[in-house]
Amino acid sequence: MPDFTVASWLLLGSFLLLLILRIPITFTLFTSSIITALYLKIPLMSIVQRMVGGVNSFSLLAIPFFILSGEMMSRGGISRRLILFSNVLIGRVRGGLAQVNCLASMFFGGISGSAVADVSSIGTMLIPMMKEKGYDDDFSVGVTVTSACQGVIIPPSHNMIIFSLAAGGGVSVGKLFMGGIVPGIMLGVALMIISYIIAVKRNYPKERKFSFKEGIVIAKDAVLGLLTMIIIIGGVVSGVFTATESAAVACVYAFIITFFVYREIKIKEFGAILLNTLRTLAMVMSLIAAANAFGWLLAFLRIPGSVTSFLLGISHNRIVLLLLINVMLLILGCIMDMAPLIIITTPILYPVLVNSLGMDPIQFGIMLILNLSIGLCTPPVGSALFVGCAIGKISIEKAAKGMLPFYIAMIIVLLLVTFVPAISTAVPDMLH
Repeated sequence: MPDFTVASWLLLGSFLLLLILRIPITFTLFTSSIITALYLKIPLMSIVQRMVGGVNSFSLLAIPFFILSGEMMSRGGISRRLILFSNVLIGRVRGGLAQVNCLASMFFGGISGSAVADVSSIGTMLIPMMKEKGYDDDFSVGVTVTSACQGVIIPPSHNMIIFSLAAGGGVSVGKLFMGGIVPGIMLGVALMIISYIIAVKRNYPKERKFSFKEGIVIAKDAVLGLLTMIIIIGGVVSGVFTATESAAVACVYAFIITFFVYREIKIKEFGAILLNTLRTLAMVMSLIAAANAFGWLLAFLRIPGSVTSFLLGISHNRIVLLLLINVMLLILGCIMDMAPLIIITTPILYPVLVNSLGMDPIQFGIMLILNLSIGLCTPPVGSALFVGCAIGKISIEKAAKGMLPFYIAMIIVLLLVTFVPAISTAVPDMLH
């Protein structure tokens, strides 16, 4: 008879070993699951069924639509228009391009829902522009990478859909979308404050003032793209359509705006956009499938219950537990991607935070996603950080050092979300 304790150590030990060996996370999760299933004498077909079941969900249909609409808008010139619009609104203050970077990321995050897409689109234009105007390399990359993390918190965010499924499907995606609005804006404002303080200290330049007529023309051009976000959020909040349906509607709207209104790219490029979407989707779905099998084995071995008992054994103090869990998630975020972490940690931490400590599921979801978004810009595996450093042509070590003030701002916002429930629950409660 296989020993569950040995199986638990085998599952977690093989997972950590493969991570240390730098095996891609999808194969790490899959291999650990297979090794443990063989030890437990579980038919391998059961693991395959769990993987297929993990991606066989109607809610997940929203993900390809969100990726496709974001891809079309970013290639179709929306990034440039959002930067110009942000420049009109806030470029006149000291360190104007840094402020524009934060605000443009806030707007673009509401369209793409992806930090990496944000860094790629906004960063490609703004990082060289900032360096040319005398901004330090590490500052230019730091503000771009950290502000891009708004993309996974401000709706729409496919990570919120993944969290809803990982939590058993009982958490409303619409409410999660609403719950991300205030924390996302708070994060943007915190980064803008830090940027301003550094800009004043280093005497970074201001941008030129636009005339009222110029501002109106630029705003009209940018608003067409921003309507994508309004369609998604407005449709879900009003109950006109579900998150999946809103993603499909946004996709059609993005197609019309990109190819028939902005017309910066030709219709023949749609094939390349679909191919790029397929690549991203394949990575996301394979991660979800492998993480689902791993998560099922965690539940089968009763690891979530053991973790709950362990954490409650350390302390029954709510503040101590919340701080401990946040530190643990920040460490995990440094070594793993966001999607598998959501699937693995949600069923483990949900009983501790929601059932034992009475935290609202929406607050837990936003706290988890905000925490793990910090991992996207921390070494050694921060995907947004890698892209930012490649664009800025600087080392990860130099970028990470320059980002320390931004990390502090992000952690302050995280603590506020963790200990002030109204920040993430007020808007959903008001609108539902």
